[in-house]
Amino acid sequence: MNGARASDDAPAPDQLPASDPLPVSAADARARVRALLPAGSDLDGVSVADALLVTSELVSNAIRHGGGVTGFRAGVAGSLLHLSVTDASPLLPVSRTGTVERPGGYGWPLVQRLAASVECRAHDGGKTIEAVLYLG
Repeated sequence: MNGARASDDAPAPDQLPASDPLPVSAADARARVRALLPAGSDLDGVSVADALLVTSELVSNAIRHGGGVTGFRAGVAGSLLHLSVTDASPLLPVSRTGTVERPGGYGWPLVQRLAASVECRAHDGGKTIEAVLYLG
């Protein structure tokens, strides 16, 4: 289902509230997403854990590989979490296999596997990655 919209009635990314100030760390972004969850959400549930993990990966990658977070939006519509992370690099993510000399390479495939949909767009000043995740 990646690459497709998870729901036709879902808000467009530009309809999500902009985060101000921008998150300075993955932990900060996770806290903001956690605060959006509906009352009674099972914070130990798998779908919530997956949503927080994807939030961490997208923000960490923006900081580590994208020149920093330049935009962050998150919103909940029904049972869907909508994330939008913008960074300063126009280079789109690519899957790679880690090596002994250069470990890692697990985050992007994990994001693609856990999200109901993922869209990447390069634009002037960087790129935006939008992900939609089911919360339950």
